[in-house]
Formats: sequence, structure tokens, C-alpha cells
Amino acid sequence: MQMICWYQTEYAEQFQQLQTRLASLDVELKGQIVEKVNARFLRLNPEMALVLDEDGLSLAANGMKMQPDWHAEIPRLKRASLKSEMIARACQLGEKPSLIDATAGLGHDSLLMAYLGADVRLVERHPILFVLLEYTKTQAEHDPFLQSVMQRIQLIHADSNCYLHGLEQQGERVDVVYLDPMFPQRDQNHQVQKKQAQVKKQMQLLHLLLPEDGEMDLGDELLHLAHKIAKRVIVKRPRHAVYLADQTPDHQWLGDACRFDAYFPKGSI
Repeated sequence: MQMICWYQTEYAEQFQQLQTRLASLDVELKGQIVEKVNARFLRLNPEMALVLDEDGLSLAANGMKMQPDWHAEIPRLKRASLKSEMIARACQLGEKPSLIDATAGLGHDSLLMAYLGADVRLVERHPILFVLLEYTKTQAEHDPFLQSVMQRIQLIHADSNCYLHGLEQQGERVDVVYLDPMFPQRDQNHQVQKKQAQVKKQMQLLHLLLPEDGEMDLGDELLHLAHKIAKRVIVKRPRHAVYLADQTPDHQWLGDACRFDAYFPKGSI
């Protein structure tokens, strides 16, 4: 796999560190020094690339730039509580569970769950998204508000199917496996799904990085594997989306835009 990185001269050292890190993940990173990565430059260079500038490490394409900005989530964290967050009730975060987020995305849900007490393993297989998460976590470790939360987040570069299967083989059990598939199966007969056309900038770039066709797993197999190792499996879905793997959940928590489907494997507590 190859990727280009645009960077300003003052970030040459960071580029070399990034290039070495990605090489260890089998990604060849080619650098291009630019005078300034601004909106005009991004419009004139629409191809996908990494960017190192005053905003840190970002992913850019089609004139847009994004990063998993955990610092921007601080206001949400300050408002959050075990009672107010539906995800907290679904995952029983008050019990400080061991939790695997097998569909990492930008890590915002994992950040919230760790803040509310869970010990989270965040699993991501795509090397570019993984280094973006890794960079974000490193920055958060120096933030006075977030640094204690970072002690409860472990990033794992792995295919979630292989990782969960490996845990099953080792006989390891966890309290919760959390799934939020990137591309939920759509109920084409429900008009609410038309809102999917208005995808946020961050999700647009993730869709470009992680194409829906081909390798992308919609999560059906993950649900099957999660059943084998977790006391409860929680699946985040758009409110009107079909059930993952066509499996009716044992319980649901319904919100305005999304819902949490809970599955309790046989023999779980």
C-alpha cells in the first residue's frame, strides 16, 4: 500500500517518524513538501493524502481534511454521566467493564466509554486510520483533562475478525463487545434512510478510505464471533436500520437517531 503525505518544512522530523511507523505497518509513505496546506491547496489537490501541519496529522481528500479530534470531544465528556448516556446503560459502564470496540472508526464512542469507566480495547485494521488514532491518543495523553482517560484505552492494530477469533481460541472472555459497523445495512423501504445522503465530512472521508465494496465487513461475522467471548454484545445502529446479521436483539435502547441492540449469549450473567 502507498500513501502520500503533504507537509510543511517545519514538520520534516514528524514526517520521518510517521514514515517509519507506517513502514512497520507495510505502508510506503511518500512525502511532498508544500509551502502551505490551506483550503485552496486542498481544492487543487483532491487526491487522498495525509497532511502534517499546525493542526497535527490529518487525512485529506476532495478538498476536505479531517482527523479523530478527541480534544474536541471534551465538552461532550463533561456533560456525560452514567444516567444521561444511553450507551452507558447499554454497556453497563457503571460496572467498569472490560470492553472491546471491534469497529473503531474515529474512536469517539470508545473515548466516551473509557471516560465513564470502561477499560477499552480499540481494534482497527486499516493502517492509515490506525496511525490517525495513534497520533490522536498520543496528543490526548498530554491533555490535562484526557490523560487519565487514556490509561483505559488500548489501541490494537488487527483485523477484528481475526482478533476476536484469537481470543476465543485462547479462552479469553470480556464483559462487552461493542459494534458500530461503518456501513450499516440499509432498509431501502424506509424513507428515514434518505438522511444517509447527508453524510458528515468526517464520514465522507472515512468512506473514501474504507470503501463499502470489497474488503469492508458489515459486521455480521463480528456479531457471531462476539457472541462467543462476551457476556453481552452491544450493536449501535441507525434507529430504523435492519438488525445486524438479521438477528433480533434480546433488548433495545431507542434514541431519536440511533438505537443500541443488546445480545446476551447463552450462559452469560
